[in-house]
Amino acid sequence: MRLSALSAKRQATIRPAFDRPREFVLLPVRAAAKKLRTDPATMVRIVRGLKFESYREFQHYLQELAIAHATSLDTQTTPTGRSSFSALLRMSLEQDVKNLDSLVQGINAQQVSELVKRLYSARRVVVVGGDLASNLARFLEHLLTILDLPVTCATSPAEVVHKVRLLGKKDLVIAISFGRGLRQTIEGLRQARENGAYCVGITNTLVSPIGQFAHESFLTPIHTPSFGSSYVAPMGLFNAIVFACASYRRTRTMRLLKRVEEEQKHGFRWYES
Repeated sequence: MRLSALSAKRQATIRPAFDRPREFVLLPVRAAAKKLRTDPATMVRIVRGLKFESYREFQHYLQELAIAHATSLDTQTTPTGRSSFSALLRMSLEQDVKNLDSLVQGINAQQVSELVKRLYSARRVVVVGGDLASNLARFLEHLLTILDLPVTCATSPAEVVHKVRLLGKKDLVIAISFGRGLRQTIEGLRQARENGAYCVGITNTLVSPIGQFAHESFLTPIHTPSFGSSYVAPMGLFNAIVFACASYRRTRTMRLLKRVEEEQKHGFRWYES
């Protein structure tokens, strides 16, 4: 924690900015200093003591911190005027499009390529995610299972504990958690890292605790004008990863899909009219 680099007095001065980052992220240095009951010169010295190059860099950090600590109430967008129902729907869908566009602009093809190679070479792959993110974990597990990859998901505290403790250097963990990070996911990721497994994080902010323990991370926005989170961009990322996996060993994939086709045509799961 960067705060440990400061004296106790200066830690107490700056602490409110870390506890309530949304209140400070847009404030210029003079306004922030006044709100913290200090002077601008001291404010600048505190920021430098925190190892930030500039006050603007500190503001960027507070912005990421505000994203990480946002609650369902914080994400609510108040419609202007008497917005029509169609306008509200459009607002939600347009935000999803923005999230996807951000993913498209920021995705690193080489990073995805290296992950695909690791997925095929891993002895075991564990996808960790809890609460709402458990749906993402199961989605990725389902599709990678079709490609006959050695994948399983851990979505409850007990599953995380028991599946992660068996991992080692030949294994891969994909941990999915957004905002502040769900305890079971972060602890599972930490334990996997200590056991020697290669760890990949899926999160939405640079200050997520996922970044402390993952060897690498993929950032996917989850902004929404409603409560909760939008998983359009994370789903888009997983679709891209699965497509890359299917294309990496195309002949193998086609052989597997021929067997899948038989089940889809004649399997007991499907309703016959």
